[in-house]
This record gives sequence, C-alpha cells and structure tokens, in this order.
Amino acid sequence: MPASRLSALCFVLPVFTTLIMHPAAARETVDFGGYSVGTIVVKTNERRLYYVLGGGHALRYPVGVGKAGKSWSGTAFIDGKYRKPAWSPPREVRRDKPSLPRVIAGGSPKNPLGVAALTLSGGQYAIHGTNAPDSVGGFVSYGCIRMHNEDITDLYKRVRVGTRVVVLR
Repeated sequence: MPASRLSALCFVLPVFTTLIMHPAAARETVDFGGYSVGTIVVKTNERRLYYVLGGGHALRYPVGVGKAGKSWSGTAFIDGKYRKPAWSPPREVRRDKPSLPRVIAGGSPKNPLGVAALTLSGGQYAIHGTNAPDSVGGFVSYGCIRMHNEDITDLYKRVRVGTRVVVLR
C-alpha cells in the first residue's frame, strides 16, 4: 500500500490510562442489538468497539479514540484492509511533531498503525492496531480508532471491504 494512502491516519499520543489488561481478557461477548449482523459500532464515550454477531450479541473490544476536538461521529464503510501498513504522518501531525519522518515502514516498532489497518471511506480515518498498547482505552488519537494488535487481528479476520462502521459519540 502506498504510504500516501495512509497519510491521513492518526498519530500515537503518549497517554497514561487505568485500563491495563490483556486484550483477550478485555474482548468479550455482550448483549447488543439494533444493528445488522457484521456492522461495527464504535461508542466513543465508552471507548468501546462492537462487532455485531447477531442473535442480540456483539463482540466488545476496548479502543482508543479521538482526543478532545478530534473525535467524530457518523457512518463510514471499510474501504481497505492492510497488514503491516506503512504510515505517512498527515499534515496536522507533522505540524505538531515536525521531527517525524515522512514515512514509517510497515512492521517497524515505531509505526503507530500496529499490525493492521482497516481504512474507512472518506480517507481520513482508520481502525488500526498500535505500537503503544497502554493508550488503548483513552482519548488519544487524531480521530482514528486504535485497538490492541491482538484485537485488530481478530477483527481483521471477521470483516470485509464494504463493512458498515457507525461511530457514535
């Protein structure tokens, strides 16, 4: 994937959180309704992502979301699935962190996208892994949805291009 395609994606911000748990322990099946099977619902205020299983249930994952002034809401669709994506910091991030390189190679421990990224229609945001697992559970990004690498790997296997994503505040 060309780095320019991911240039609008989030940047990892240092954060201290009280949510410190193993991702597999944090991921759970919960009662959840009102959406079609296969839909992803992000509840920003809860810092949780739900993958609708059907039968009144969903998988719930902890996530990091947009920091103050960077969160958003609306509906999008997954328009790309990438393993070990390269990352090019977007203009806003480069303005805040001018010392960042223009591109961070996929698979690098310095790459904030972690092991996988699901890009969202509109080109500005993604659901992705992280190189800063302690940031999951906080208000930490420039608008992207950040997951533990184990969780984005699990979700990556479940979704396809075209999956509906609903982001609620």
